[in-house]
Amino acid sequence: MEKRSLTGLEKFAYGIGAVGKDMVYMLSASYVLYYFQDIMGVSAIAMGIILLVARVFDAFNDPIMGVIVAKTKTKWGKFRPWLMIGTITNTVLLIMMFSAPPTLDGKGLIAYAAITYIMWGVTYTMMDIPYWSMVPAFTETGKEREGLSALARSCAGVGSAIITIVTVMSVAALGSKMAAGSADNITKVYDNSNTAFTVYVVERDADGNPTTNVHEITDAQATLSVTGGSKLFEGSVGDENVADGVIYLKNDNTDYSFTVAGVTLAEGDGNNAIEVSMDSADCGQAVVVIYVPEDEYTAIVATSGSDVSVEMNSTVEVERLGFKYFSIIIGILFVLFITITCVCIKEKSTVDMKTASIGEMFKALLQNDQAMTIVITIVLVNTALYITSNLLIYFFKYDLAGTNWQGNYTLFNTFAGGMQILAMMLLFPLLRKAFTTLKIFYLCVIGEIVGYFILLAMALSGVTNVFVFFIPGFFIMSGAGILNVVVTVFLANTVDYGELKNYRRDESVIFSMQTFVVKLASGIAALVASICLALFNIQKDSAAALDMKGLCDKVANSGVLVSIDNGSVIGLRMIMTVGPVLVLFIALFFFKARYILTDEKLQEISVELVMRKTKEMD
Repeated sequence: MEKRSLTGLEKFAYGIGAVGKDMVYMLSASYVLYYFQDIMGVSAIAMGIILLVARVFDAFNDPIMGVIVAKTKTKWGKFRPWLMIGTITNTVLLIMMFSAPPTLDGKGLIAYAAITYIMWGVTYTMMDIPYWSMVPAFTETGKEREGLSALARSCAGVGSAIITIVTVMSVAALGSKMAAGSADNITKVYDNSNTAFTVYVVERDADGNPTTNVHEITDAQATLSVTGGSKLFEGSVGDENVADGVIYLKNDNTDYSFTVAGVTLAEGDGNNAIEVSMDSADCGQAVVVIYVPEDEYTAIVATSGSDVSVEMNSTVEVERLGFKYFSIIIGILFVLFITITCVCIKEKSTVDMKTASIGEMFKALLQNDQAMTIVITIVLVNTALYITSNLLIYFFKYDLAGTNWQGNYTLFNTFAGGMQILAMMLLFPLLRKAFTTLKIFYLCVIGEIVGYFILLAMALSGVTNVFVFFIPGFFIMSGAGILNVVVTVFLANTVDYGELKNYRRDESVIFSMQTFVVKLASGIAALVASICLALFNIQKDSAAALDMKGLCDKVANSGVLVSIDNGSVIGLRMIMTVGPVLVLFIALFFFKARYILTDEKLQEISVELVMRKTKEMD
């Protein structure tokens, strides 16, 4: 077989495919829980179960897909047809997943989430397995394979980083534009001529913390204007906005402005905030709680009796439409990038083998102990990272909070995504000059653990400056980025090991396991995040769809507005830091005890394979 190096165009085409592929994957992995839970109202536990069940289904689907790819023979090769088919169908499912009909009820939404997400996973497998199976088929063992793996992982990191950086702000921008003309976006106005209003004004101190100074306005004309999706007014949005028919809005899920005693404040003006609870879509009763700085509080109390006017625009509809149109844009880019890959790539070194049955394939995998070692290691290191990434948006939204939480979240993700890309593209090649891939693996895992301990210490000490969080972000995301490259190299190496041991080069099946285990890690992490949200009442307390008496009592007892209570804060911080540390320690010790493919061992395997092929030719 003639051996030649990859051209620059082929490397670019392969890399651009990884960018599109991981853009789609990161959008699903990082935001599907948030979309269905916070926006559409599916319970956290239900979503956690759906995501894990999908991963169990993948345990059977992925190896079968590997066998199908291995058996495929067309004039376009065995990889590219499935790569294109899987990309198109996966794009359709992605758009459907983030376009859940707002008219569906609770059970209907759960069914919709389950079906679209499971089918999305099936179609992702359909294109992901042939994509990664091309690595051994493109290259010989050694530097070229390692270089192509590093390139693909670096480009995948670029795709992931793009999504983590732009999603929140892009969704807000697209959603705001689309919601303005949406048929589901309606406005209702209420006043106390037909609604029983209770208005409270709560003073906040110089640091923005609510005090116990509460002023009730009973003799003023009150008007409330609410704009949101029709589902909001149907009283069935879900846990964040509706409970027992009560519609609940606050500064976390609305844009607002209010005028009291001639003082007008809007979201983002100082340390004001607001809570509004209506007993139904018809709003027979309403409680309005307004939180203002000391000067405004004093002015309002001095002019008691002045009119109260509140305007609120629910961001639930904005985010719902924003995710829908953002997924369409990402889907189009995905199809375009993979098309470039399929057009420019030729399968040069695919080994023509006897096709095995599914049973034989499972047996071959079980016999390849090094492949199984890497598979389990990939599950562990990715689970650690995904636990944090799933909870990070809640950490910024409800723990650090603030009116600019979206900006801070985007800023942190910009830095983290940038570090992940730089680590793969610059740090890994530099480290590779001085260390073996084994030593790099250990350095990265230890670096991530150090980063998590720094993050925990900062969170517990009350640090709120987003720039300070760049310190642990550097250790965690740099380590994660390099590990993406290293474990892919390790997995490619196990193909040669398996060929030597089992007399079969099972690249499709081996790489089908990579697809499965990465998705398994995201499923496990999503379940952990869901349990965290439910166990510590983060969703319930942060959006607290209170009844009229509940909100009145909350104000009368303390006047304190909190994002989530202290116990929930501690729970969230511990799960997103200590949890990943424990998982990484398990990965470290497991890998050290089981992995044997050193550079010297790989060289021995390469020599033995050459000798075996020479004998077979003779």
